[in-house]
Amino acid sequence: MVWLYNDKPFLQEQSEEYFGFVYIITNLDTDKKYIGKKFFTKAKTKIVNKRKKRSRVQSDWLDYYGSNKILNEEVSIVGKDKFRRDIVKLCKSKGECSYWESKLQFENDVLYSDQFYNDWIMCKISRSHLRSK
Repeated sequence: MVWLYNDKPFLQEQSEEYFGFVYIITNLDTDKKYIGKKFFTKAKTKIVNKRKKRSRVQSDWLDYYGSNKILNEEVSIVGKDKFRRDIVKLCKSKGECSYWESKLQFENDVLYSDQFYNDWIMCKISRSHLRSK
């Protein structure tokens, strides 16, 4: 299943100007949801001439279904075609991703509702993380 953004497939080449995104994954049978964030790239370190060289490489975002254990078990059991993956916010920084993910989780009371897979919220964000670079 593809990621959708504004009800249209989101293509890999569209990701190049963004750091990551905030998403909602919905179980189409139960309408149960998961709100999370994902980065388009991940850090990679390799040794070159006895020195660490850091770079960023593409993450597994194309095939990603969240970090929640119960959600991933359901995806394995009922199949990926029973889930819808929507990108709700494209973000230019890691801090912006954290902010919007947490904001959406709190606004939807994900910890109080059985209609969400989310079972914890973790965030540490400062104003400087949100400033444009």
